[in-house]
Amino acid sequence: MAYYETVRRILIIIFVINIATALAKGGYGLLTGSLSMSADGVHSLFDGTSNIIGLVGISLASRPADKEYPYGHAKFETFASLGIAMLLFISAIELAIAAAERLQSQSTPQITEMSFAVMGITMLINIGVSAYEYILGKRLRSSILVADSMHTRSDILASFGVILGLLAVEMGYPQADPVIALLICGLILMTGIEIVRDSSQVLLDKALLDERQIIDLAESVDGVCTCHSVRTRGTTGEIFVDLHIGVDSLLSIDAAHQVSEDVESMIKRGIPRVRDVVVHLEPKDYCELNGPRSPQSSNNN
Repeated sequence: MAYYETVRRILIIIFVINIATALAKGGYGLLTGSLSMSADGVHSLFDGTSNIIGLVGISLASRPADKEYPYGHAKFETFASLGIAMLLFISAIELAIAAAERLQSQSTPQITEMSFAVMGITMLINIGVSAYEYILGKRLRSSILVADSMHTRSDILASFGVILGLLAVEMGYPQADPVIALLICGLILMTGIEIVRDSSQVLLDKALLDERQIIDLAESVDGVCTCHSVRTRGTTGEIFVDLHIGVDSLLSIDAAHQVSEDVESMIKRGIPRVRDVVVHLEPKDYCELNGPRSPQSSNNN
């Protein structure tokens, strides 16, 4: 539960910052008629909205395993990441429509020194927020924090593009404003696609660990002569492992069961992210070919 409380606290902090920057950029963009600033403000507003989705997802993911969901609710965090991606796609479409209309209207936004100040300050804030969230997301292995930091990272690039657009308008190229807005739309779409790709790997149970790593840990346990059919799934911070091990067919049931428990303990110690290990015993003649290392308990047979 400490993990979910930490992620929840981080999301609340980021939410407050995102709303503040969205109001600053979006409000001043509307005041001066700068479409690119308004677009960037909307982008930041969706950053805040994505934080809310993340908070909902974390609340659901933090629920303990139950009869209906015996593997826990951790994937709700991944679903929340997909929700962030959907918001990105919607905002990109809306901004693209607004940019196309501006290209046809030929209107010129009002650019002031305050426009550059607002964009510069909010961009520096977003740089700090994105780095903070990404580092903690990787450290905690939180898909929602990493996805949200990617969202904020796209906001940084968008803000930089807006500043370039404002400079171009000042130099007498008013069409640069909607063009920059369209480029921001493309950036938003790319960020959304990247989030969908990463989230789909979790939902489709992509293997999370190198099979060789699991085999080496299992075969290092006394009494295991072979290991195969390794499968891993789950989230990066909560991994489930299935594997088959061959043990000497002469071992008693108690001795063979102890070997399987030792394998489970070895894997969990070697890879702390592993939450559960299911070991399938195969008391066949594998050990005649592979040279068994019988556990001490087998001496009681």
